[in-house]
Amino acid sequence: MTPESAAAVEPEPAGMGEFSRLSGVFFEPGKAFADIAERPRWLVPLLLIIVATVAFYVVYGQHVGWQTFVQDMMDNNARMQQQMQSLSPEQRAQSLAVQQKIYPIMYYVGPVFGLPLMYIVSSAILLGIASGMMSAGVRFKQIFAIECYAGLVGIVSKLLGIVVMFLKNPDQFNLMNPLAFNPGAFMDQKTASKFIYTLATGLDLFVIWTLILTAVGLKAAAGKRLSTAGAATAVILPYVVLLLLGATIAGAFS
Repeated sequence: MTPESAAAVEPEPAGMGEFSRLSGVFFEPGKAFADIAERPRWLVPLLLIIVATVAFYVVYGQHVGWQTFVQDMMDNNARMQQQMQSLSPEQRAQSLAVQQKIYPIMYYVGPVFGLPLMYIVSSAILLGIASGMMSAGVRFKQIFAIECYAGLVGIVSKLLGIVVMFLKNPDQFNLMNPLAFNPGAFMDQKTASKFIYTLATGLDLFVIWTLILTAVGLKAAAGKRLSTAGAATAVILPYVVLLLLGATIAGAFS
């Protein structure tokens, strides 16, 4: 056998193992996302994110309690307060009891279906921008896998949230904004403009981290067909639009 023929039958590298991918997202994102783009598997990170999210809410329900969450929702929403004041004491108590039963179901079951759906929708939007508008030539499966691995940042935030949950007074723990990694954490939610507060909470360190990793992954998948600036624009633009839309709705219905 000649050297040429021997080289021809040499097996291709198997790529990174799953543990190397998971850790590489945090420590070697360029290398990890290049492998993810080439072999777009997504099940393991998606399952880890779902488990971590559900675990966070289960711990919240046991340590803080959903009664506190419902009360916080009422205290921070003038419209809900007006609706509750229009009810009789018996009706008010019944409404609170129903909400305390509904919210745990929403937060325990919701991530199982909601997170995959969120990644599907966001991947479709990013695909339309990157491949449709910027001709990056990436595939949906690649983007979906990139989004799932970039979403591993959420596990870090959930673990830190559990730690903070046990360090703070349960009555002072804000489920909707548990960590002081965005300007909204330093604002008074009751008195601040809902529009400004929503914008401030959207400028979160973990969200920015996730966006950066998604842009790194998109650039790795597109290669020379997309610049680093183009990848960042494709990722950040829809988030900014959705954040502004959410802040507008929050301001309108506050």
